[in-house]
Amino acid sequence: MFRTALRTVLAHKARLLMTVLAVMLGVAFVSGTLVFTDTLGNAFNKQSAKSYKDVAVSVTTYYSDDQGADGADGKKQEPGLSPEVLDEIGAIDGVASVTPRVEGFAGVADPDGKLIGNGWSNTGTNFAPGENGKDPAYDFTQGTGPTEAGQVALDKDTASRGEYKVGGPVRVATNGPVKEYTLSGIFTTEDGAVNAGGSLVLFDPSVAQKLFLKPGYFQMANVTATPGASDTKIRGEIESLVSEDAEVQTGKQLADQQAADIERELSGINQMLLAFAAIALFVGIFLISNTFTMLVAQRTKELALLRAVGASRRQVKRSVMAEALIVGLVASTIGFVLGVGLAVGLRSAMGQFGAKVPAGPLMITPVAVAAAFGVGVVITLIAAWLPARRAAKIPPVAAMSSVHAVATMKSLVLRNSIGAVLTLIGAAGIIAGASIGKDGKYIIGAGAFFALVGIIVLIPLLSRPIIALVQPLLNRLYGVAGKLAGQNAVRNPRRTGATASALAIGLTLVTGLTTVGVTLGTAIDKATTDNIKADYMITMAGGVGGLDESAVKALEKAPGVSAVSPQRASYLVIDGKDSSTSAVTPGDIQQLLTLKTETGSLDSLSGDAIAVASDTAKSRGWKTGDTVTVKYEDDKTARLKIGATYEPNEFASPTLISTDLVAPHEERPHTPEVYVSMDGGATEANELALVDALGDNPAISVADQQDIRNQFGGMINTALNIMYGLLGMALIIAVLGVVNTLAMSVFERQQEIGMLRAIGLDRRRVKRMIRLEAVVISVFGALVGVGLGTFLAWAIGETIRGSIPGYVLVLPWERIGIFLVLAGLVGVLAALWPARSAAKLNMLTAIKTE
Repeated sequence: MFRTALRTVLAHKARLLMTVLAVMLGVAFVSGTLVFTDTLGNAFNKQSAKSYKDVAVSVTTYYSDDQGADGADGKKQEPGLSPEVLDEIGAIDGVASVTPRVEGFAGVADPDGKLIGNGWSNTGTNFAPGENGKDPAYDFTQGTGPTEAGQVALDKDTASRGEYKVGGPVRVATNGPVKEYTLSGIFTTEDGAVNAGGSLVLFDPSVAQKLFLKPGYFQMANVTATPGASDTKIRGEIESLVSEDAEVQTGKQLADQQAADIERELSGINQMLLAFAAIALFVGIFLISNTFTMLVAQRTKELALLRAVGASRRQVKRSVMAEALIVGLVASTIGFVLGVGLAVGLRSAMGQFGAKVPAGPLMITPVAVAAAFGVGVVITLIAAWLPARRAAKIPPVAAMSSVHAVATMKSLVLRNSIGAVLTLIGAAGIIAGASIGKDGKYIIGAGAFFALVGIIVLIPLLSRPIIALVQPLLNRLYGVAGKLAGQNAVRNPRRTGATASALAIGLTLVTGLTTVGVTLGTAIDKATTDNIKADYMITMAGGVGGLDESAVKALEKAPGVSAVSPQRASYLVIDGKDSSTSAVTPGDIQQLLTLKTETGSLDSLSGDAIAVASDTAKSRGWKTGDTVTVKYEDDKTARLKIGATYEPNEFASPTLISTDLVAPHEERPHTPEVYVSMDGGATEANELALVDALGDNPAISVADQQDIRNQFGGMINTALNIMYGLLGMALIIAVLGVVNTLAMSVFERQQEIGMLRAIGLDRRRVKRMIRLEAVVISVFGALVGVGLGTFLAWAIGETIRGSIPGYVLVLPWERIGIFLVLAGLVGVLAALWPARSAAKLNMLTAIKTE
């Protein structure tokens, strides 16, 4: 029987091709994902170990800028590691050297004036030469490290991208004004920021301290040990010298921690990619099952003969399963090879997007191999089990009287009953989860699973009435070809249902994601438009760090500015509770943000008063005119009145206070954004005036209202595009399913097509009949998917409605229309080969075919 199975596979290579492709694509996704993440993990782990190879102990401080606050040990805090503490660490027995660091944001521009990197990956730190005048962390390929206040050094990639030369000028942007330095040297580094596509700027230590912390202090230090010294012992002695707020770790602990962080980050990518691989394979199950079902139906006489000559039901079943095993092994082998190629391609693509991947070998682990082959073979066997079971039930004599065993409506009664029950359970779960709100997500997920399975089971039944609705249109527009196409589409409901199910699953996910994404984007867009009146929002590039006070003052003096206000983050303690507060400019803030006063007046902010959002005031039991105790960051307190309450605004903190009140208590104000309105509104000239006022700083972003809307809505669009790309594989497999169904349908209907040709149906109308059949099946599956996807999007929206102000479900009719048109196009493309094959059949030969 195994030889029979092998010969059968070889005899039906063309018919099994689509099945091989479906399994191959899914396996390629799984194996590619595993090899890719394993390779990245290994490369980054080796880089991490290399980075900390010579580090015995690392000390990192987490002190605030507040000089008067008490630390966890009751001692007065310092802003970092002082020279005295560093000397004491250096004097510990077994310590060979101490390399102190201070770091913060620093960026440089490319030749077009744009920031190299994306904000969070732009770092500045100090050059820390040892006794030999070299910094152990950096290898200079040109020049030397900065030894004067007016010098900087750049990493090799940044210098190349910015076209900077040693001895030439470099404009460096930090949180403050742009300053020009002389490039003293170019170096190579294993720094993570540079590997992420960012930049690294080395300053003279005194300059770095002034820019990022405070003169004389460092944030961290790496300690190297003499041969034979105990890292653990050194760590213990260092812990006794620094505050409890400082973190002291050995180099091995740091490497292990970074390796764990890398594994955790890659795990998220791994899980996401594998989830989409699972979707693709789930869709592939329908294609595989459909293929074997049709093969079994076409081989009814052959299988009956096997039974007649003595083959048992078990042997027939095993024969079909053996065919599936062979197909699964072949597809898994090809898919695994493609997956390895995919992993190599993804690694190269990361470099194209600016991310620098450390060198390292391609990691093909036993787990990846086992997972790829296990998934491919198991999925194929599962999909082939039902067809194999049906094949085993073919009676030797009864089956020989008929070539095909077409399922009747009567045989679908049990299936339809089960499908209806599952669909009702799923729909009830989805509605119940939606009614609960934000805690109903898991109930909706379970309901969606049952609903999707139920719909898939019911699709054969649904195909008849839904396709019957378009039958008159097909008859009117396409005549005989249209009538035959409609009849063929419902002739075998199981086959139509299995083919349409693949498209239905893909369109369910695509429609659901699109509807939720468009709705969220609309809500965010509305919130931006309704809540921001300013012409511009000024932030640091990438939203990293805060603007320096010099930038705020420069904006205040810019020509044409009619109103300007920072929104300075000030975390105050009000009546004993931490309160998120924004320090703003009284008078101007009302012109820049939509603040609808409910009680009192926002003009009171110019005095000794604060303004509070109405929901916060209600929860805290405050009302206008009450006096509250405010504790500032330097622990000083004041009694302030509540001068006004206002409707909550998504872009304003729950509490507002004047910058004049908090300024004396903050040594390093943190200003995430500044809002600006100008005479004449947002124009190119006004934007240029702001850019000039800020010193043409590449690290500062000047965004008008459209840019703000794009900034917040762009993340959703980017996420949607990624999802579309990943779900594309599921849709490709669905297309293969349509091609496979039509091709095998044409094969088994050769006699019928020959008869149609003989009575006058020309080749053109034969092609049209096959194409229309494909379009009907594809659009039917798409309609089911769009309907279920919209229902799920509504339910998901109900769970997030409370956390997103202004959330109203928006149905993206244009995109839904595009999805349906694409489904029709899929049908046309999928029918090209089968239609051509049908039209080329020799009518006399076809009529003689059994």
